[in-house]
Amino acid sequence: MNNKRIIQGRLTTDEDIADVRKLLLANPSWSRRRISLELCRKWEWQDKTGRYKDIAARSFLRKLEAQGHIVLPAPRHNGHNAERRNSIKLVPHDKSPIESSLKNLTPIKITTCTTRDKIDLWATFLNCYHYLGYSGPVGKNMKYLIKDRYRRPLACALFGSAAWKTAPRDNHIGWKAHARKKNMHLVANNMRFLILPWVKVPHLASHILGKVSRRIKQDWLDHYAHPVHLLETFVECDRFKGTCYKAANWIQVGTTQGRSRNDKHHKLRVPRKDIYVYPVSQNFRKLLCDTS
Repeated sequence: MNNKRIIQGRLTTDEDIADVRKLLLANPSWSRRRISLELCRKWEWQDKTGRYKDIAARSFLRKLEAQGHIVLPAPRHNGHNAERRNSIKLVPHDKSPIESSLKNLTPIKITTCTTRDKIDLWATFLNCYHYLGYSGPVGKNMKYLIKDRYRRPLACALFGSAAWKTAPRDNHIGWKAHARKKNMHLVANNMRFLILPWVKVPHLASHILGKVSRRIKQDWLDHYAHPVHLLETFVECDRFKGTCYKAANWIQVGTTQGRSRNDKHHKLRVPRKDIYVYPVSQNFRKLLCDTS
């Protein structure tokens, strides 16, 4: 009897699990990442752009291990954010105060970070000055570095994969489970937004958010061969008021319950966050709810 179960959104049989065991047995020196990539290749596990779903495959393997089906090799690093942040190359940079009116710094230049030198500088800023730090990219993402008319860095932003499930956002969209699963890749999460601490420019943050919001749809299309139709972000209630998002016309749709997604027994408490969204397509609901 070939049992079937859903793991990581994939219909998985006993034969599939046996294939994974054979792969692990035949390649004892492989890292978890190499195993997941080989699994993607073997099963043709790709997204709509043809990219291997490496992150999903690794999550799939961890779930197999948690259920007692396999034993994975030990991680090559311990996974702690602090140690991963310490491995990031820190780039020297000027911290001279920038205090001015916005009009004296415009036009603001926003660039996507695709070259090594830009990525290193961008990561340095987040690692050193954002309260959450930066431990490396996960999945599809868009990195923005923002400079003034004199080419001085002012800010940086990171957009990545949307949260899997949050009731206020899903209700605002009109999402049911099937539509959310199919169209999750069409929503991007503003995971980091940082105005550098020596920059004091009124209205700069909302100005940047407005400019990024108007261009990200095309940037995502150029980079990943599909657009995004909605942006989201989560703002810690006890730490920030969300003023710049409100000023940039983002819409507050609710507040998280203050529980971790791993909180099966409702005991783990995390900071409550206000949820904001910003439509980048006029008919975003129709596009995100389409299951045809």
